[in-house]
Amino acid sequence: MTKLLRSWVESANSATTQFPLNNLPYGVFSHDGGKPTCGVAIGDQVLNVAAMETDGVLSFEGTLSTGSWNAFMALGKTAWSDLRATLTKLLSEGADQGIAKYLVPASDVTMHMPFTVTEYTDFYAGKHHAFNVGTMFRGPENALPPNWLHIPIGYNGRASSVVLSGTPVVRPNGQLKGPDDTAPRFGPSQRFDIELEMGAIVGQPSNGPISVSEAFDNIFGFVLLNDWSARDIQAWEYQPLGPFQAKATATTISPWIVTAAALEPFRTSTPEREKPLLPYLQEPAPMLYDIALEVGLAPEGKGETIITRTNYSEMYYSAAQQLAHHTSCGCPMRVGDLLGSGTISGPTKERRGSLLELSWGGKEPFTLDTGETRSFIADGDTLTLRGQAKGDGYLVGFGDCVGQILPARALPA
Repeated sequence: MTKLLRSWVESANSATTQFPLNNLPYGVFSHDGGKPTCGVAIGDQVLNVAAMETDGVLSFEGTLSTGSWNAFMALGKTAWSDLRATLTKLLSEGADQGIAKYLVPASDVTMHMPFTVTEYTDFYAGKHHAFNVGTMFRGPENALPPNWLHIPIGYNGRASSVVLSGTPVVRPNGQLKGPDDTAPRFGPSQRFDIELEMGAIVGQPSNGPISVSEAFDNIFGFVLLNDWSARDIQAWEYQPLGPFQAKATATTISPWIVTAAALEPFRTSTPEREKPLLPYLQEPAPMLYDIALEVGLAPEGKGETIITRTNYSEMYYSAAQQLAHHTSCGCPMRVGDLLGSGTISGPTKERRGSLLELSWGGKEPFTLDTGETRSFIADGDTLTLRGQAKGDGYLVGFGDCVGQILPARALPA
């Protein structure tokens, strides 16, 4: 396991910081009312790489001055490696501290969307989650659909719904099924939920089928992702074409893109297959990651309870397999496409990645540290997703992925 890389930015050498020199995640920030700017997190500071490019310290065809990381991603893997190597050298312990003038305290900045989401696809690729949900509705003997062990199942979501951590989420309205198949009613979702996921960001385009290896190389980095889900709206609408309005309210991502290069020391294998995958989906090497994940729930004005802890390594399909399958029909992929992993749940109750599972469809409410109970999200609740890979004396983190639920809006008369 790689050890901590020491920096002259002292806060980056802490064993508890999310942003050591080993990480160097990419984000977009503003400071003192300025315009959104590309930056890199290092300890408790943000490095203004856009200003460094303007001053000629860095040279990446002007892409760092665009207020988004899409143009830089489009430059390809050589540029990705060159920027990371250059920043590592400039920030390493013992290096000339001449770039200190480009540092801004992280506590003084406002974060913005780090990239423009071109398209958004969400998968259903966590086996424990799929088995739990299937068991609730079809029983354990029919929990997994016949195709589930053969392909990563997904659906096309709304890129317009993707928002940055900290953006409030308004409880959705929708059609809700009536009791005993009576006529539906329209109103606020009463079974609003989260899904703990990782998001993979496509950094290179493809115009036809690509291999799993090529897909792995095309992934620029990862974010935490919360796929907000209205379970009661979903239950009424999902047949025959799957999720629609139940998933269109919001999808929240964390503020920093942790690059695939930073996660390289944490690669791990997907689980053994119950049924062999077709050759085009087989992985030639470990392509999943060991990333510890947790979710906190805080009622309005009260303390937080950690309601689940799990790990990204629980996924049945890696992001590379998901991307390769996505392209297999000839579907073009573009720079900035976002792939949601699907809910990440473990094999035991305390490792479940949604409230639907934690409360077993609302039949088993769970108790918070405040003494309150929950089956689904209440107005005012704040949900926080956290993730970190643990190295030898350091962490690689993503920044918190946060959303507070606001009451549903009244429809126009």
